[in-house]
Amino acid sequence: MQLLWFIPTHGDGRYLGTATGGRAVEFAYLRQIAQAVDHLGYSGALLPTGRSCEDAWIVASTLVTHTQQMRFLVAIRPGLVSPGVAARMAATFDRLSAGRLLINVVTGGDPIELAGDGLHLSHDERYQLTDEFLTVWRQIASGQVASFKGNYIDIQEGKLLFPPVQQPYPPLWFGGSSPIAQQIAAKHVDVYLTWGEPPEQVAEKITAVRRLAEAEGRKLRFGIRLHVIVRETASAAWEAANQLIRYVDETAIAKAQTAYARMDSEGQRRMSQLHLGSRDALEISPNLWAGVGLVRGGAGTALVGDPDTVAARMLEYSKLGIETFILSGYPHLEEAYRVAELLFPRLPLQRPSTANQQLVLSPFGEIVANDNFPEQQTRTQTATTVD
Repeated sequence: MQLLWFIPTHGDGRYLGTATGGRAVEFAYLRQIAQAVDHLGYSGALLPTGRSCEDAWIVASTLVTHTQQMRFLVAIRPGLVSPGVAARMAATFDRLSAGRLLINVVTGGDPIELAGDGLHLSHDERYQLTDEFLTVWRQIASGQVASFKGNYIDIQEGKLLFPPVQQPYPPLWFGGSSPIAQQIAAKHVDVYLTWGEPPEQVAEKITAVRRLAEAEGRKLRFGIRLHVIVRETASAAWEAANQLIRYVDETAIAKAQTAYARMDSEGQRRMSQLHLGSRDALEISPNLWAGVGLVRGGAGTALVGDPDTVAARMLEYSKLGIETFILSGYPHLEEAYRVAELLFPRLPLQRPSTANQQLVLSPFGEIVANDNFPEQQTRTQTATTVD
């Protein structure tokens, strides 16, 4: 199992839907989060994309020299950049970061935002464009000379002079719930992502995409994007969930849901269907809470509970075929530490060992009476009852 975290370039804070407890998206703060991700042993971090965010490529480029081993999951946007330019960007970042780039292919689901960027295509047309884009991008990024003329892309002898470190190219990650999106994932990408739907719905997606990939003679890996609210006790976790939306009122919910309803994203539609804009039944599956999605687009669900319970729910997804979890929590700096402290010991993680872990003796907690190292509790001592 691999865990990635999230770099909140569209804003952060202690509460949703309010400036109360909010934090400015400044370089110093983003650097703190990235360095925490790097130090704690997360595999990497996702950077969001869109007009509500700072540009993901520029942010990742500023953070890469302040980190050592974490990988950056950064978006390429078919239709907003040519496949040749995108291949050069990816190769350059991958080379200068010593192979720490992951590519998130984002077709986009908001026609109004896309029109503002000059892209005026229907839902299926955008995915047809994505198919052409990835056909060319994969050829160029892997060192081939690409000549291609399709309905949307016309490339003549496109090539890359400086190859990426990762071969044949940095891994392609992709999320899309519509049938055409799943077909493109099966044909082109390495990791298929889903948002945090209930396990039975995730299982259906994995089965469908795996079958499509087999028809293409390919195998895919699978990942999930979730928020997480983990505390030492279940009651504390649910209280934290309720506190997160304490300032969210019906006006904010209505405004957000109106904006999401205009989108033609199947994934966003499925997220919105989980709560229907209502607070009445936000626990949509055991310990899976849809409160975030009342006012946040995209990933709108969180796993809520004590450490043993949240770890057990994650292992349930893992048994379905999920290998990678992209997690986040509010505020992202503190929650990165909390998740590492409470969940890492309970999960079968792939974590690179560091020189500090191998060579440096350090107290875990404050030394008692200037002389005694604090005792470390075992997992059985800290386990709580699932309720």
